[in-house]
Amino acid sequence: MKKALLLVATVVATVFSGLQAVAQKTYLHCGVLIDGKKDQPQREMTVVVDGNTIVAVEKGYSTPAAGANVIDLKNLTVMPGLIDMHVHFESETSPTAYSEEISLNPGTIAFRSVNYAERTLMAGFTTVRDLGGSGVNVQLRNAIKQGLVKGPRMYVVRKAISGTGGHMYPTNGYRSDLQGDPGPAQGVANGPDEGRKAVRYQYKNGADLIKIAATGGVLSVAKDGSAPQFTEEEIRAIVETAHDLGLKVAVHAHGAEGMKRAIRAGVNSIEHGTLMDEETMALMKKHGTWYVPTITAGKSVADSAKIPGYYPPLVTPKALAIGPQLQGTFSKAYKAGVKIAFGTDAGVFMHGKNAKEFEYMVEAGMPPMQAIKSATVHAAELLGASDQLGSVEKGKFADLVAVSGNPLQDIKVLQQVSFVMKDGVVYKQAK
Repeated sequence: MKKALLLVATVVATVFSGLQAVAQKTYLHCGVLIDGKKDQPQREMTVVVDGNTIVAVEKGYSTPAAGANVIDLKNLTVMPGLIDMHVHFESETSPTAYSEEISLNPGTIAFRSVNYAERTLMAGFTTVRDLGGSGVNVQLRNAIKQGLVKGPRMYVVRKAISGTGGHMYPTNGYRSDLQGDPGPAQGVANGPDEGRKAVRYQYKNGADLIKIAATGGVLSVAKDGSAPQFTEEEIRAIVETAHDLGLKVAVHAHGAEGMKRAIRAGVNSIEHGTLMDEETMALMKKHGTWYVPTITAGKSVADSAKIPGYYPPLVTPKALAIGPQLQGTFSKAYKAGVKIAFGTDAGVFMHGKNAKEFEYMVEAGMPPMQAIKSATVHAAELLGASDQLGSVEKGKFADLVAVSGNPLQDIKVLQQVSFVMKDGVVYKQAK
């Protein structure tokens, strides 16, 4: 009797499991499909999703299996979920941003970051790299993974690594009794040994990758925005330690000398890269180093710097001088054949406006399809996640977005995303 009951229970469980599998399937009928890999869009395609995975990409509008869901995107252009390789979810541009560094509690930062993350997802960015915060960004990543809040898939730096007094140094601009002497645990490293220790702290505390400030920066309360801040030996120690731990290294840099040191030391990407010269570009091509331009941030800080009192006095001249140059640098790097992945530095401007970057890239000479690839298949390659992200292919995560209109004719339509699916879950769908 027990064996019979067990057999019945097994059969019922198997049938129920099969029904669940069928019910989970979703058929997306796509009027136009830009799959992230092909140079030409495909018309009248079906993407079949099971759970969080794409299980088929078929020509024509396939007849759905019994019990499956059907999503009609026949009037839309469907693409892989977009990837922004440079955001900061813990903050957003504001005239009060500098005072908030010492006035906001972690809980407030966390609550605000949830809003920024959701805005970004609804703008069609299903994956991001968050390139530095206080550690709240790690907890936000975990909350999104657990389904507690809505947001993109996150790869997180946690705290960026700087030298004493350099860009992203924790207490620049503070009054003397609050400055202290931060060390590796706070993301400050002087010398190769401290660099190694700083990487290990970030690894221990949940970082997915490492970021360093190889040169000065625009928004730090420090005089110079482009001078090198680490020796090549220091950068090499950081990179070797990170790579040993399976972590890639992103590098904030504006000045050419700091970039050259970082590239020779083996970093994975240069962020901003404003003042790179031809020698720097040649080095990047030789070493296979990626460039993440952040044109929108450059334009935004230059605009904000024109508003009296928006930035501290040390910051304003840097923003006015460096910000306007990014688009021109991007144009030269693209024409030189440097590998480019999409990134915006959102947080320096309003979150959710990330797709403005496409417009600036195309203005500077990049064809629309290449701009889209920079935020899909190329970004996935830099992430080291080409097997999961970046294109609409069987076996990859079901991250899909759709827009009305043709982005290959008008790239601005990417600023009005009407459909968002991440991990097989629909987060946005126009009625």
